[in-house]
Parts: sequence; structure tokens; C-alpha cells
Amino acid sequence: MKLRLLDSALEDLDRGRRFYDRQGQGLGSYFLDSMFGEIDSLVLYGGTHRKVFGFHRLLAQRFPYGVYYRVPEGGVIEVWRVLDLRGSPSVIRKALE
Repeated sequence: MKLRLLDSALEDLDRGRRFYDRQGQGLGSYFLDSMFGEIDSLVLYGGTHRKVFGFHRLLAQRFPYGVYYRVPEGGVIEVWRVLDLRGSPSVIRKALE
């Protein structure tokens, strides 16, 4: 399968990188490396994750983030959002609308 990251997901990743850069030197880069590793795993495991708010959700291993994606009929996995899960469910739901 192939992956496609929407602009909204790339913006989420950049926002997360900036947040973790403020927490410590090199942490933003580590965040991106970890998250892209998680996203790359969707090539093998895409479509197997639980659905939340109409999207499949991959829970990241090292950071409190969820990768929200869809697998349309064409087989290209579309990553819509990469959201910090420490927010309230209503904020997450609104971000996915």
C-alpha cells in the first residue's frame, strides 16, 4: 500500500515538532523521527486499527499522539491528522470534522 499525508497532518506534525523543540534540545527531531516511523508502519498495518470518530486511529508508542487515517477503495492510505491526545475528546472530534 501507499501513503499520502494531507496538509493538515503535516501541519500537525510541525506543530508537535515546535512544541517538543521548546521542551528540550533535539526532542523535536526525535518526535518527528518517531512519528514518521509510526506512520510508515501503516504500509503494513493500515486498516487494522480501531475506528474513532469515523477514522482509523493508530496510537503512537512514544508520544501521546494519535494518527487518524482512512483507507479508501483505491488502497492509498490517507493520513488526515496527527493529534495530541491530551486534549478533550470534543476538541479532537472538531479537528477531525
